[in-house]
Amino acid sequence: MNDSSLSPLSSIPLHAQLRDLLRSRILDGEYAPNTQMPSESELGARFKVSRITVRQALGDLQKEGLIYKIHGKGTFVSKPKAYQNVSTLQGLAESMTERGYEVINRLRSFRFVPADKQVAERLGVEEGTVVAQIKRVRLINREPVSLEITYLPQPLGERLEKADLVTRDIFLILENDCGLQLGHADVAIDAVLADSDLTQALNVEPGSPIMHIERLTHTADGQPVDFEHLYYRGD
Repeated sequence: MNDSSLSPLSSIPLHAQLRDLLRSRILDGEYAPNTQMPSESELGARFKVSRITVRQALGDLQKEGLIYKIHGKGTFVSKPKAYQNVSTLQGLAESMTERGYEVINRLRSFRFVPADKQVAERLGVEEGTVVAQIKRVRLINREPVSLEITYLPQPLGERLEKADLVTRDIFLILENDCGLQLGHADVAIDAVLADSDLTQALNVEPGSPIMHIERLTHTADGQPVDFEHLYYRGD
């Protein structure tokens, strides 16, 4: 499909056609990892579509984790080995192990803390309620790739205290050990610059671009059970 081959007469919406074309170019390496994507206006002119159409296509790709945005700088291509469809309920270790990577977790801390306003709102508890906080660094082929900060209701946290958090995904523990049936996840993606904590955890330079994913996972009957901040290296 070339730059002029989007079809207004197709039953497939233009934004979906553009999304699929850009996805193919990203996965084929035409848009290389960590390089800046063309701007919305450039893509609109190149493919003869409106900026609204471009924005919809880029929004879909961002939800898939293929691109990330840095405020004031633009849109960039994510690193392939850290790619995960974050809207699915497959944990990172499970996802990457299936692709032949060695995945382990470095447990930084496991403690019980009072829920701040954001955590309380997400988990549906009163502010100040005790919740479990788990911090882990994910290593793929022994290289730090992401920092995961997970919040769980206290009863679930107590059940995870003795679980194997080094080699197992929390999703699998919740399903297999705790007997929960997980349903859907609400996902938001943006970008931040590495602070001192991220610099140390991910072995990056201060101020490096980091993809930030906020994910709230619910049980099949809609109860929020797992609130996470995921920070992925952008290099």
